[in-house]
Amino acid sequence: MNLEKARFNMVEQQIRPWEVLDQDVQDLLYAVRREEFVPPAYRELAFADTEIPLDGRKSAGAVMLAPKIEARALQALQLRKSDKVLEIGSGSGYMAALLAMHSDRVWSVEIVPELAKIARENLLRQGIARVSVETGDAAQGWPAHAPYDVIMVSGSLPMLPKPLLAQLKVGGRLFAIVGDEPVMTARLVTRTGEDSYRSEDLFETEAPPLQNATRPDRFVF
Repeated sequence: MNLEKARFNMVEQQIRPWEVLDQDVQDLLYAVRREEFVPPAYRELAFADTEIPLDGRKSAGAVMLAPKIEARALQALQLRKSDKVLEIGSGSGYMAALLAMHSDRVWSVEIVPELAKIARENLLRQGIARVSVETGDAAQGWPAHAPYDVIMVSGSLPMLPKPLLAQLKVGGRLFAIVGDEPVMTARLVTRTGEDSYRSEDLFETEAPPLQNATRPDRFVF
């Protein structure tokens, strides 16, 4: 496979047609080598318009999101070099690498120890600095380093828990895929004040849910 041609085709045939026109985001997709974060068994799918399953015991359902979803998230979050970022769900470390290139510091939290180890190794091998991969359950956020300028949820949530939203700084942005199958929505939430938030639904999609995600109360007869 001609990797550079495949990378070019990914950007031109998947990313740009999906309204990702931010040149900084496009440049980032060329700079961070996605194929180096893909499990070896799926390397030929590195640039395909699909989710990629990840290795690791007890990680059933863990995937790399499709490239166009990752790109739309980056464009929506409008990262700044001064941003402190929380990523929930490290996976292979690829999204953490993308986030780190345009921010000051990234804390990426992974609940599956085997995946956390893979993410650390991938990031180290690619020389990606300013990322700390921590092992734990961040479905309610990760208060150890809060508040954050940006929170990226690399998985889906049935609903956005209040403790997670509370860890955003005023002016901070959160990207998450919210809902239950078959109806999920990619959502950008901006904290506009101490007790106020603005939400924007970006597009419909699907993603595997985070482990231990908060579920809304169901009415019982």
